[in-house]
Amino acid sequence: MAESDRLLSDCTPFKGVPRVRIPLSPPFIPWRASIPLVNAIVAAFAIRHNAVLIHIGEYMHPSLLNDILVIILLSVVVLYLCNRMGLPIIVGFLLTGVIAGPHGLRLVWETEAVKTLAETGIVLLLFTIGIEFSFRRLLQIRKTVLLGGSLQIALTVLAGFAAARLFGYGLNEAVFAGFLLSLSSTAIVMKILQDRAEMETPPGNAALGILIFQDMAAIPMMLAVPLLAGTAQSGGSPALLAAKIIGIAVLVPLLSRWFVPRIFYAIARTKSRELFLIATIALCMAIAWLTHATGLSLALGSFLAGLIISESEYSHQALGDILPFRDVFTSFFFVSIGMLLDIGFFLQHPLSLLIVALVVLTIKALVAGAAAFFSGLPLRAAIIAGIALAQVGEFSFILTETGVPYGLISREIYQGFLTVSILTMMATPFLIAAAPAIAEAASRLPLPPKLKQGMAPARHGKPAPLENHLIIIGFGLNGRNLARAARAAGISYLIIEMNPAAVRSERVKGEPIFFGDATQEAILLHADIRQARTLVAAINDPAATRRITELARRLNPRVYILVRTRFVSEINALVDLGANDVIPEEFETSVEIFSRILARYFIPKEEIEKMVTGIRSERYEMFRTLPRGVAPACTLQSCLPDLEIASFRIEGGAPVIGKTIQETEMRKRHGVTLLAVNRNAQIITNPSADMEFAAGDILFVVGDAKNIRQVRLIFNQGQNGQEAPP
Repeated sequence: MAESDRLLSDCTPFKGVPRVRIPLSPPFIPWRASIPLVNAIVAAFAIRHNAVLIHIGEYMHPSLLNDILVIILLSVVVLYLCNRMGLPIIVGFLLTGVIAGPHGLRLVWETEAVKTLAETGIVLLLFTIGIEFSFRRLLQIRKTVLLGGSLQIALTVLAGFAAARLFGYGLNEAVFAGFLLSLSSTAIVMKILQDRAEMETPPGNAALGILIFQDMAAIPMMLAVPLLAGTAQSGGSPALLAAKIIGIAVLVPLLSRWFVPRIFYAIARTKSRELFLIATIALCMAIAWLTHATGLSLALGSFLAGLIISESEYSHQALGDILPFRDVFTSFFFVSIGMLLDIGFFLQHPLSLLIVALVVLTIKALVAGAAAFFSGLPLRAAIIAGIALAQVGEFSFILTETGVPYGLISREIYQGFLTVSILTMMATPFLIAAAPAIAEAASRLPLPPKLKQGMAPARHGKPAPLENHLIIIGFGLNGRNLARAARAAGISYLIIEMNPAAVRSERVKGEPIFFGDATQEAILLHADIRQARTLVAAINDPAATRRITELARRLNPRVYILVRTRFVSEINALVDLGANDVIPEEFETSVEIFSRILARYFIPKEEIEKMVTGIRSERYEMFRTLPRGVAPACTLQSCLPDLEIASFRIEGGAPVIGKTIQETEMRKRHGVTLLAVNRNAQIITNPSADMEFAAGDILFVVGDAKNIRQVRLIFNQGQNGQEAPP
């Protein structure tokens, strides 16, 4: 009996009482020697309730929260060291799993729960890849998916079968070995290609197409495992599985075309970011669960879910919301893979395991490269794609666990296979980084041009990103006017808007507009912010405007940023964040009024423009501080102090009615110049000398103030040009 139990049993009041053991968390494990004393103290002060004694136990399986904390803290340290040593981030996560796992320091106990988080990471990773993809692009690479994928699977299974037979394995075991060797890691390859921004390249498209086919081929492999073992149960009817696949193939386009756009339109109208995020995750998980329930993989289902939403105008916002969750959960996947590596087993057979891993990488790279080449890629791109697919995939682990009970693989070989697979995964980031150099060296070999150019070059990728374009954020009155002006000037532009109704109606009209929150980096990246020349933020949210300005300046230091604000206090902050110009609505209205008034007072246009430019360059300081005693270089009063512009009406019965301008000799006799006449609400500028005055005319004149007063009296009261009494 443990010391703590003996102490409790000696306490007479608690003899025979059922006990509930309260386990201690890992930080207390080093102080196990103190636990008996703690239990004795608890026993002395314990409260008996329903005949149950609360008892602190000596051991505990820590909660998932503790494991997550351990993984995160350890990841910070390991990733920092890897960064300093120039190692890829995926290697850092794998090493974290090795250290924390059951074969390392055993810092993590709930390995099954961590695997669940890892599965979530795979689902979210493939979901984001599907969003960035589309059905059109999938059709473009259909040759790679079908021809390249089938060739890669068939040739790799054949190579694995031959190698296993060479080492004396039976027929069925050799076929199973070929199955294990044929699958690559979708999560690792896609993560690396995304980080390197190579998803849109021909090698990236080829790798994705072959991986999609692998995910589909993994299910028949699972069904074939019992048959290879010689059992009658095949794990399911192939006809039923085919029917389910056809059903999903029909359902997915229907969801993409009709259901999802309507649902997300209704959700987006609520303007609730939380609801939009939850709906996005729900769609992803629901489709993944549906495919899993039909016998397909979670990865394939999540990829299809991404394809479904990629066809809608809400794909960019969905991607921006999911990215933070994807990065977190995907890291747990890599950590969980690292936990499988048995360091002790590796140290017992280091040389042989490294040699086998090298052979596997070589065989898989050659086979996958050949498959990509025969599907239409040129030699250089095929080599890069082949190297990217050289590792063993995570789905092979599931196959091995399925094959062990059937005797298709022994426990010792199972551990060796896991070790080799993880070694190939750890090598993948380095191989992908070196792939362009290897392909370049191979392309310089004296090979036939037909071999270098490929069998039948296929189309890959999506349209080239916009360049030197204008990004308009917000499609209110200002955004609409700006888009109209850009369209008239032939300037390419893109609109980001948060109003789903506006997005839907304008997309029908052909406007390049999509739904999204421009405060998210993913949204601006999808608007090709790095290639943009100008960004205009015409929204009414000050916090969002600041975030957009900072984010755009960080993503593209060369972009010209113009923002609109309603608040004068935001001007300096926005300029400090990187805005080139800030337009405050109220002050711009003042500038317009100010300019027009000065023009009416005959201030030279150049002087007005100089003043306006100065006001804007000083961030409207003139309007904010209202300085006194500051005058422009030349005003009407300073340059021509006695000059005045005036207007007066010719009353009925005035002596000048019916006379011409020439007859009145206004300029010659009185030094007053007639500028214009307002007759019946029509302005007559520079009237001719033979024009006759009429009752009701409004005359606009310029001259000396005293002379203008005299002309007004003569025209309305005097006779024959004689001055009337004052």
